[in-house]
Amino acid sequence: MNQQELLEEIKNYTLKHIPYDDIHGYGHTERVHHMCIEIGKKLGANLFVLEIAALLHDIGRFSEDFKHRNKNHAEISANLASKYLQTIDFIFIKTDFENIIHCIHAHSFSSQKLPKTLEAKILSDVDKLDALGAIGLYRTIGYTTRMDGTIQDVLKHLENKILILIEQLFLDISKEFAQKRHEIIDRFYQELKNELKMERT
Repeated sequence: MNQQELLEEIKNYTLKHIPYDDIHGYGHTERVHHMCIEIGKKLGANLFVLEIAALLHDIGRFSEDFKHRNKNHAEISANLASKYLQTIDFIFIKTDFENIIHCIHAHSFSSQKLPKTLEAKILSDVDKLDALGAIGLYRTIGYTTRMDGTIQDVLKHLENKILILIEQLFLDISKEFAQKRHEIIDRFYQELKNELKMERT
């Protein structure tokens, strides 16, 4: 099995283990995968490592462990990815394998694990970029309504997580991408607060 065949195998595995969903499912994974390649090429990253990590970074979100809230989804995803990749008929360079697992483990906003490699920083940043801009608003509102949340819950999520994501980015190129997307979120947030205030007057 060559690298391209391996990537196709991993894509098929991912599609079987997560739903085609734009909030946290394969729609999100696909966008993250494409943007990781775009940024990775510009920064001279190891695209082989980066693509695999991007494709597998959220597979733990739909596991039984995550449903029962036992662990952070990034930790679950890293463990599942490690076990899965060891079953494939492909010999990884040890440092590549370790980097893939580290990228997955360190990508999450809430994992408290800092990315140490360029590839891990790219995946962490791109995962956050997908939570910003118009797509980020769609994901925030969609997730909140799916969880039976209210407009106030949307505001809280924007305040407590989405609006501070730009401060969590590691790479200059990511911050450049984030600026316009952050402004979209901020404008929506301010307008929503103003309209809710008007309703109460």
